[in-house]
Amino acid sequence: MLDSLKRIFGNEKSGKVAKKRLQMVLIQDRASVSPEVMAKLRDDIIQVISKYMVIDKTDMEISLENVDDSVALVANIPVQNMRHHK
Repeated sequence: MLDSLKRIFGNEKSGKVAKKRLQMVLIQDRASVSPEVMAKLRDDIIQVISKYMVIDKTDMEISLENVDDSVALVANIPVQNMRHHK
């Protein structure tokens, strides 16, 4: 029976992915930012931060939020370890 429910409602992972997609659509709509620009912004942030830290890209969340009369970039990036540069 549990397998039947999982097939009908999907697993937790697909729900998490759907939630992230919905959040991105809402953010883009509020900030008038295209999905392509948000994807490029995310890629650029990953590239820069990865020079200094080992990060968990799958649980990374980047959003644009309306704050008063401006838009704020909010990033939640799980750091797994620091990279040691000489």
